[in-house]
Amino acid sequence: MLRRILDRLEFTKGLGFRLGGLLSVAILPIGLISVIQTLHLSREYQRSSEIALLGRTATAAAGERALLQSALGTADALGPAVLETMDRPQACSDIMRGLVQRTVNFVYAGFTRLDGVTECSSVRGVHDLSGESAFRQFSESPGTLVTTSEDGPVTGKSVVVVIQPLYRGVELLGFIAVSMSHDLLRSTHVSGLGTEGARILTFNNQGEVISSDREGAGDITEVLPRGKSLPSLLSRSETTFRDISNSGERRVFSVVPVVPGLVYALGSWNRAESGITGIDITRRTALILPLILWAASLAVAYFAVYRLVLRHIRELRSQMRRFAIGDRSAPPPVLADAPAEIEDMSQTFHNMARILIRDEEAMEAAVNEKTVLLKEVHHRVKNNLQLIASIINMQIRVIEHDDARRVLRSVQDRVASLATIYRNLYQAEHLDSVQADRLIRDIINQMTNASVGPGTGLRIDTRLEPLVLMPDQAVPLSLLATEAFTNALKYSGVSNPEAEPWVRVSLRADGPGHAVLEVENSIGASSLAEGTGLGSQLIEAFATQLEGEAEQETGDGRFLLRLRFRVENLHKRDGAEMPQVVLTSAARPGSRH
Repeated sequence: MLRRILDRLEFTKGLGFRLGGLLSVAILPIGLISVIQTLHLSREYQRSSEIALLGRTATAAAGERALLQSALGTADALGPAVLETMDRPQACSDIMRGLVQRTVNFVYAGFTRLDGVTECSSVRGVHDLSGESAFRQFSESPGTLVTTSEDGPVTGKSVVVVIQPLYRGVELLGFIAVSMSHDLLRSTHVSGLGTEGARILTFNNQGEVISSDREGAGDITEVLPRGKSLPSLLSRSETTFRDISNSGERRVFSVVPVVPGLVYALGSWNRAESGITGIDITRRTALILPLILWAASLAVAYFAVYRLVLRHIRELRSQMRRFAIGDRSAPPPVLADAPAEIEDMSQTFHNMARILIRDEEAMEAAVNEKTVLLKEVHHRVKNNLQLIASIINMQIRVIEHDDARRVLRSVQDRVASLATIYRNLYQAEHLDSVQADRLIRDIINQMTNASVGPGTGLRIDTRLEPLVLMPDQAVPLSLLATEAFTNALKYSGVSNPEAEPWVRVSLRADGPGHAVLEVENSIGASSLAEGTGLGSQLIEAFATQLEGEAEQETGDGRFLLRLRFRVENLHKRDGAEMPQVVLTSAARPGSRH
């Protein structure tokens, strides 16, 4: 009886059944891990959605942030002018009126004394603002303030008022107010974020609504959290939370600072637009995914045979791994005892590896040959330029005329700068790029050693940040630096006999795709002599070649030459020459072989 039962259960000895049984046991912890990971991913998705809401709210208020910060800066900048013209109301009003006329952002600018009287403003006349809400708020708590007025006391328009206190030393004199129209602030909200069901508004630290994404603030209360005032939301800055709105709808709210401590933005989103509706569905399906994974694993295990497939695939994978990490000693052998399909795959990989090894050897030889020839060209050009510089130096020694010696010395400096460029080119690891900071440092050291003698007391400071340029840009930049540094050495001086003359050279990146070169020197009474103008012409020509513009500033005993130019993009050599290869022991989503 037992034997007949075992005979009937003969199929249980099959590889497919056994592998399916083993995988059924092994899939249990994987199912648990899947549930845990799904729940973890849902939490991560929720956090990502909340961060996205904060970003969308901040983006919607970005234009308003720029206007308010500009208004704060303008009010702060008007302080010195008001202090100088406070005793001359007409002159002070002219300054305010000129500001409003020159800019389209402001409709009013003025200074109000502590008694509430305004004699200095962009609107003619004397105005008493002592009864206005903004004046009372400032009187109760003097400080920077952003408030709103539906009917401006001076302009008669619906405006947002930015107030900055004005001090003379520690004495509070009053405040400077700058006003912008509500329509201007509303127009800065990014389109597309104020769609149906989503609202954005800004409010100050006292709970006053500054502006909203739609005209009129009456309907905005319907989408605010029920039972909470706007000042109570300041503690939730940079966070999101869910609550019931005044209209009874479950919504998601986000609060971000626009001007920290003064103005904040509140975003009110329905659940569909917030992107959080799919989280609950994801959590409900967390148990379904392990069951699907178990069924799929059984189906694959039933038809998979380890010794017919996986063993040979692992061997082939090991060959690919060794080849990928640089084993080029010999082409990988063909798998002889594998099934026909896998053997054909192994033969294809063998042929491909053999062709790649041959082509790589040929390409490497060609590249090495061209690199050697190009470095030899740069080396010979450098030698020829140094020979020319030496000949000029010999000529300088036999000439007695000072002007001729000075002219030849400037020519020698330019030739030596070119020689320094080519020396850096043939010494560089990559011939298509030049370390501009090292190149300019070499030029400065060379000119300093040749032109600045011991005991002169001249101090030279350099602040050169790492910067990689193409040779087409490195040549005019180095020549421009040579001319600018020559002029700085020539005209450096001091008005105070006890001080030391100085020269500063800086090179730094200025935002994406741009860089700034600055050459600055001290000047004195003897530094005002006029030159030939050739250096200035060369600087202008080199600046044009770099697609930049040289700016000059003189004042406070110094002269500054600044050049901002565009940096051409270099090829991403690191990613091309050293590809990042990730070798894994199993194929997983996101794996790279």
